[in-house]
Amino acid sequence: MTTRLLAFMAVGILLSLCPTSTLAQSKNKVFIKAVYKDKPLNLVLLDLKVNHRLEFEIDQSLIENKRISVDIQRAPLEEAMRILLAETELSFKIQSDRRVLIFEQSEREAQEEVIPKSTAKPEQFDFTLSGQVKDQDTGETLPFASLLVKENGEGTTTNVDGYFTLFNVPSDTAVIEVSYLGYQTKNIRLSPELASQAITVGLASSTNQLREVEVVSNRKEQLIKASAGVSTIGVTPAQLSTLPSFGEKDIFRSLQLIPGVSGTNESSSGLFVRGGTPDQNLVLFDGFTVYHVDHLFGFFSAFNSNAIKDVQLYKGGFEAKYGGRLSSVVELTGKDGNTESFNAGMGLSLLSYNGFVEAPFADGKGSILLAGRRSFQSNFYNNLFDAFTDTGSAPAGAPQGGLGGRFGLTEVQPNSYFYDLNAKLSYRLAKDNFSLSFYNGQDNLDNSRNIDQNSFSGGLFGNRFGGNTNNNLTFNSNNTDLTNWGNWGTSLKWSRRWTSRWYSNLHLSYSNYYSERDRSNETTVNRSDTSIIRNNGSYELNDLKDYTLKFDNELALSGNNQLEFGIQATFNDIEYDFTQNDTISVISRADQGLITTAYIQDRYTINNQLILSGGLRLSHYELTNELYWEPRASFTYLLTDQWKAKGAWGRFYQFANRIVREDIQQGSRDFWLLADDSQIPIGFSQHFIAGLSFETPNYLFDVEGYYKQLDGLSEYSTRFIPSGFGPNQQLNYEEFFYQGDGIAQGLEFLLQKKSGTLTGWLSYTLGQVKYDFPIFGEEPFFANQDQTHELKLIGNYKYKRWDFSATFIYATGKPYTAPTGFYEVPLLDGTSADFFEVSDKNALRLPDYHRLDLAATYNFKMWDGPATLGLSVFNLYNRGNIWYKEYEVIEGELIETNITLLDLTPSLFFTYQLK
Repeated sequence: MTTRLLAFMAVGILLSLCPTSTLAQSKNKVFIKAVYKDKPLNLVLLDLKVNHRLEFEIDQSLIENKRISVDIQRAPLEEAMRILLAETELSFKIQSDRRVLIFEQSEREAQEEVIPKSTAKPEQFDFTLSGQVKDQDTGETLPFASLLVKENGEGTTTNVDGYFTLFNVPSDTAVIEVSYLGYQTKNIRLSPELASQAITVGLASSTNQLREVEVVSNRKEQLIKASAGVSTIGVTPAQLSTLPSFGEKDIFRSLQLIPGVSGTNESSSGLFVRGGTPDQNLVLFDGFTVYHVDHLFGFFSAFNSNAIKDVQLYKGGFEAKYGGRLSSVVELTGKDGNTESFNAGMGLSLLSYNGFVEAPFADGKGSILLAGRRSFQSNFYNNLFDAFTDTGSAPAGAPQGGLGGRFGLTEVQPNSYFYDLNAKLSYRLAKDNFSLSFYNGQDNLDNSRNIDQNSFSGGLFGNRFGGNTNNNLTFNSNNTDLTNWGNWGTSLKWSRRWTSRWYSNLHLSYSNYYSERDRSNETTVNRSDTSIIRNNGSYELNDLKDYTLKFDNELALSGNNQLEFGIQATFNDIEYDFTQNDTISVISRADQGLITTAYIQDRYTINNQLILSGGLRLSHYELTNELYWEPRASFTYLLTDQWKAKGAWGRFYQFANRIVREDIQQGSRDFWLLADDSQIPIGFSQHFIAGLSFETPNYLFDVEGYYKQLDGLSEYSTRFIPSGFGPNQQLNYEEFFYQGDGIAQGLEFLLQKKSGTLTGWLSYTLGQVKYDFPIFGEEPFFANQDQTHELKLIGNYKYKRWDFSATFIYATGKPYTAPTGFYEVPLLDGTSADFFEVSDKNALRLPDYHRLDLAATYNFKMWDGPATLGLSVFNLYNRGNIWYKEYEVIEGELIETNITLLDLTPSLFFTYQLK
């Protein structure tokens, strides 16, 4: 064995010294290393024939006008031919060591890869195979890739660093199928030499190939992987470029298109998962927690897809290794950087620009990635928002208010810019990986507006609310609304593969979310006999810091049993200040607390048919000095090769909460606080999930039902005190925190077409979210995020170098609360404050939401690098969907402002990479 290994290594060294497009032979096998860039296929075959003494039997008419671009990294002849013909409708058969028959694929062969028979005699039986899965072009490891032994159906997935351990491989000549979303599925025929050591499997990205002809192959062109487990969705950012957008591939926008996640939150990239709110989602980026995921008031998410290689969404019933949230988990894995060569790219749209560079160092052991983007004030950008900030006169016959009153109506759109930066440094040794990841993103928002003195003069004012009827009355209202928010995050990771069965990683991370809002209003009222000037405003600051140390372990006990365990410590430091009219401190809190956690979970497979998972998470919370037990369990039962039943149950606690501050006048705002179990309760939820799925190679039908019990919900409301608070210093404003509980329940349906030129899915969610806060009445009420029906249709069609896509969303309207009237309350200083009478909590509904988006993308090459040019049209038929409503009292008249979402919005975009 030692002699054979030394000989094998010697041959490998000799081959590595040969130039590109060389041929070597070991044990009568042909190995090829070659690079062809946009070459005619007939010339490629001629090069192989002349330089490598190969013979091809082929009908020349089959290769006319066909061009290919491939990079073959020292592959055996059969593997080299598979790569060579992957982008054609041709197949092949190895007739001898140097003779190859090339022919047109049959329909069956077009759907399934032809796997050559083994010529070697097996030497190992029922053994364990380990290794790593990578991108064959960049060297990036591929997390959560799937491996399957064709002979016995045994399978596994790679971990976050791309490592795998595959038990019970029947022989060292077996076939292993390796697949990963967005990559070409690869079948590997093992050999005794290959199976005697840890192997590295390189997969080709389907997005890197420019097709000259239409091809139907074994590639899965799906944008999402929805069959990985109970309530689990996988996404690779590289696949998202074809979806309609504002010119940026947007991960969180894409997640909003799946069932169970609301797709109508156009003003927020945050995920409303199965009736939960965005703060109830644990968002992890390279191990550190991200507390706010919005850019540009939610039109973009906070994550640059150029810096991310994988996304996993767990919609509920998630494992014990995740905690601190009530609803779901989004785990983002950042790119490590190219370990093979320098690479760079850029993108430009009418709203933003972005770029990245990546490069290897230390002979490929290390890599670095830098990525950044920023929005900019183009003419398109200005024209887009000017439509919402027109300060001309109110139109005749102004719209009626939702309660039948006659209201003045203005519309406004924010004006802002954002930027974000990503950096990652990685270094790899034989068993150890080190990485340092950094992220910073910030938004600067100006939501200011002006209502000039001619806007509401004369007859628009009546005495419905006791207003003055003087037709000479005019006014001017200047509203200043400035907001800055952002995230800092960094993590240092060390991971080690102790053995083929035991893997560990250690994370030290820091995260900071901050939000600052300065809002003021100056209103001047001019009558024929006098003028009145009124000033009011508020200042709001929220600053959250998170320091975390966690140590995770994976231990493969056998092919049927995998154990995971770990510990974690998180220290939170959260500050919140809210000041009204520069003098009154409404809320001022500064809380700190340590959460220490240990978990263990086990995954056990019985007869390759029943998969059982169970775990326990135990947390100690410093502020209450109590232990919190969180058991979790799930199962998957394979009824047949196509039918699968599944279910999950779990208990979950949350210690850092984002509180809703209900504001009837200006729209509700949110802020983070640390739970103290008195004013701010510790959040709790319990999930019950059951489902059934039917899957074939091309289609997936999936249905899941869920029921969530919610407790420890918090809200801060100003509805019971005078509007604007006035200068009354005697009120204790921190008494207006209210507690409640609730339920979220629903059914989700998904029908997905996974492969072919036309792919996509149809999803429908029937849901209900009800809260019960005693302060708001005896009866439960619909939560802000409640939507009874939501339908989504997503389609993606490929034609040669073109990608066409469309998304349609329809949902019933969300509930809201509105004033039913108001009256003035005299204050001690002789002034007065307005006191609102409001409807029952969320007693009204906004109109139904719907929109249609389209996109077309052309893929081409420029200077030997891939490029795309595309057009995206958002809200094609110009639906006026309402975001929220604002209310203001001016001279006895209640002014209702509809804050609307985007109307018809076209956008152009362009991307380019060096390689």
